[in-house]
Amino acid sequence: MLYKLTVIASREIGVQETGGNNCGKRIREYQSATELDPAPWSWCAAFVDWSIREWLKDKEVVAWIGLKNRTTDQWRPTTALAYGLTSWAKQRPNTTSVYNEKDRAVAGDIVTFDFSHTGIVLEDCGDHIVTIEGNTNGSGGRDSESGDGVWRKIRKKSLVKDFIRIHPSTAK
Repeated sequence: MLYKLTVIASREIGVQETGGNNCGKRIREYQSATELDPAPWSWCAAFVDWSIREWLKDKEVVAWIGLKNRTTDQWRPTTALAYGLTSWAKQRPNTTSVYNEKDRAVAGDIVTFDFSHTGIVLEDCGDHIVTIEGNTNGSGGRDSESGDGVWRKIRKKSLVKDFIRIHPSTAK
């Protein structure tokens, strides 16, 4: 089921800011998936939140997760902070697990980086990972003055803080 999350995120590759840094209609749509009002703020976590919100529209995905006591809107992340995703996952041990950079990532994992940034894993290639990230640029920076958008990136695994894996509920 996690592959469906990567498909949703992959369709967004090439979306770019318009009208200024951290601005544009699509960026506001990503930001609307968070608890904050859309505005010119860094949106990497918003992109992950939005991708998960869209993924949860698939009834097969919802059945796979097996939520017992929460709706999808109560369960999904709404944080605007990259490291907030790790906190979100730790509050949901029945449906998420947190791993470190020494662990092997799988496609569909959420990744947080040491430089307060996040994305979705496409592939673990040993010493590096392939990701889809929002609020980055072609050279790998984040929240730059221009050119920000959704990009496919290759990052060294040494930059990883956490991998977050969503899995079926273990609740009885």
